[in-house]
Amino acid sequence: MAEPIFSSPHRHSGATVRGVMLRVGAALLPGLAAYALNFGIGVIIQCLLAVAVAIATEWLMLTLRGRPVAAHLGDGSAIVTGLLVALCLSPLTPWWITVLAVVFAIAIAKHAFGGLGHNLFNPAMAGYAFVLLSFPAQMNLWPAAPATVEHAPSAAAYFAAIFSPGAPIDALSGATALGHMKSQLGLMAMVSEIRTEPMFGTLAGSGWEWVAAGWLAGGVGLLALGVIRWQIPVAMLAALFAAGAVFHIYDSDVYAPPLFHLFAGATLLGAFFIATDPVTASTTPRGRLIYGGLIGLLAYVVRTWGAFPDGIAFAVLIGNAAAPLIDHFTRPRVLGEQTHGT
Repeated sequence: MAEPIFSSPHRHSGATVRGVMLRVGAALLPGLAAYALNFGIGVIIQCLLAVAVAIATEWLMLTLRGRPVAAHLGDGSAIVTGLLVALCLSPLTPWWITVLAVVFAIAIAKHAFGGLGHNLFNPAMAGYAFVLLSFPAQMNLWPAAPATVEHAPSAAAYFAAIFSPGAPIDALSGATALGHMKSQLGLMAMVSEIRTEPMFGTLAGSGWEWVAAGWLAGGVGLLALGVIRWQIPVAMLAALFAAGAVFHIYDSDVYAPPLFHLFAGATLLGAFFIATDPVTASTTPRGRLIYGGLIGLLAYVVRTWGAFPDGIAFAVLIGNAAAPLIDHFTRPRVLGEQTHGT
């Protein structure tokens, strides 16, 4: 009779889904605070709305699937998904677009694949990409930079913009630095400003660099706590920086400086909080480097030659699709495993 085969003994690290989500939520606070201080309370309103819809949608899907509601709803994953969706949307986004993005993220991108741990694509990025492709005009309304207005929009102005259909928001909105980059004229003005005022706060758009610095601080905290591994964010940022440097050296009047790409848009939020999602990212050491580098290169391609200003969401979703193949070819050898020819 053959001996039963048992798996190797393992020691539990003590990490739980709830504990990880709490740490991720706490790490988002520096960037969220910088966002609100520079652009007003609109981002807080969007976060509260998105989290409420995420919890409601999670409860509904768990109930329909006959899953234990209390256990799964209490793990905090829906809350983090809601926060990430809200942080990728503009604070001026109409409420119904936020609702659609979160419902798609939770119901389709997450539960249609079997729930937490089974989804192929990052739910927050799937929800964001869904509304970005469906409603491009509404998704291009961003708050004006602090340098161009006397003060950030008031809470009343944000409530009107978000919850009142047809509310006039032209006075509140303005193009982001990535939006300017899509036009040659905008890029030349942006490069000129960077050359004359190479100080932190002007490189990637007034106000946005402080938000990016908040994401960086939170991401470093996640690395220090061991919540994420270094390979994905380092490879992603290095690839994006390298691509930016090559093309900027080739023609500095057409292609933005590499530091601009690191601090503009959702680069640092994506590098530390989105691309590192343990369910949808590559899991092998070498695979994480390839996966992160792929996302960085794809983000640069979309930003530079694509139709959308920021390519992080599309780059992450393509990286998610490639992750199983990357893992297949970068799987470490098992101790004692024989390879062909040995």
